[in-house]
Amino acid sequence: MNNLNFLFNETTPGDINKKIAERIRAIRKRRKISQKELGEKSGVSLGSVKRFEQSGEISLLSLTKIAIALEIDDEMKNLFADVPFQSIEEIKNAKD
Repeated sequence: MNNLNFLFNETTPGDINKKIAERIRAIRKRRKISQKELGEKSGVSLGSVKRFEQSGEISLLSLTKIAIALEIDDEMKNLFADVPFQSIEEIKNAKD
């Protein structure tokens, strides 16, 4: 991975994952749910919850389970729902 990404304002997959983990952690904390409770409620192991919050690493299935447990699954359902077209050609391709 290029360590100069910050100079060109490029976002890495790791950056995105960490930001999502930060947001989930903030939601969990404001609802006064411990990592252990979240793990139990979601069916995701405590180790996976801890790893996710520290590194952003988690499977999509486990992230979805956590979202359901935190009652924010609508956010997951609506992910990429309203992505704007980038070109006329893309609009044409969508009709195919």
